[in-house]
Amino acid sequence: MKKQPYFLIVLGIFAVILILSGSSMFVTLQPGERGVIFRKFSGGLDKENVFQPGFHIVAPWNNMNIYVVREQKSEETMDVLDKNGLSVNIDVSVRFNPTYNKIGFLHEIFGKDYIQQLVVPEVRSSVRQVAGRYTAEEIYSTKRKEVEDAIITETSLTLKSNNIQMKALLIRSINLPSKIKAAIESKLQQEQEALAYQFKLDKEKSEAERKRIAADGEAVANRIINSSLTTALLRMRGIEATILLSESPNAKVVIIGSGKDGMPLILGNN
Repeated sequence: MKKQPYFLIVLGIFAVILILSGSSMFVTLQPGERGVIFRKFSGGLDKENVFQPGFHIVAPWNNMNIYVVREQKSEETMDVLDKNGLSVNIDVSVRFNPTYNKIGFLHEIFGKDYIQQLVVPEVRSSVRQVAGRYTAEEIYSTKRKEVEDAIITETSLTLKSNNIQMKALLIRSINLPSKIKAAIESKLQQEQEALAYQFKLDKEKSEAERKRIAADGEAVANRIINSSLTTALLRMRGIEATILLSESPNAKVVIIGSGKDGMPLILGNN
């Protein structure tokens, strides 16, 4: 009986501790969340074991760090310099999420503020580096797709090496100083007009060449025909025509010519 008060005191203290730390002991991870635990007295940050969605009991002296692993989006607007030092304003949008089973490593280096510590700086750095390899005209129009692909490739590799999966990166807009933009658009218009004029010239040249070839072919054919029309051939064709006329059942008048070839004369022929 003497030990009972002592037992009740211990039980009461335990109950108070349980009540005060209950919110931190019982952790429920929602879908799209992962957890990584920090054990103060037994090994520190456990980077290898990632807690899945569901209910978990954590010792009150340990900390569960919860990460949202659903796809997230960051939009950035920045001024960068092109190859010639001209200022270009680029607006980009990037979609990403932490690598599910690597959030322990992400937490160790960057912590929960990894978007501002990692994603945003790397996106900005990649955009600046890629833009510095092209002129404003190329970024704005002629090589826009190439610029976008280069930014995607370089940003994706950097983020992946830091346990971030980049889903997409889009250049939403590119803005230039009004005078530069007008000059580029005028140049592009002139280039398009020059291309259209060159196309017209090439088409006319091709048509003229086609007509020349056709005329040459016709001339060659006429020379071949003329060379084949000998006196003997014409006499033979005349005889054949006379025979066919004489064999015809229709009424007819065939007059044999009086010349040296004796070719038939068909009345009424102009």
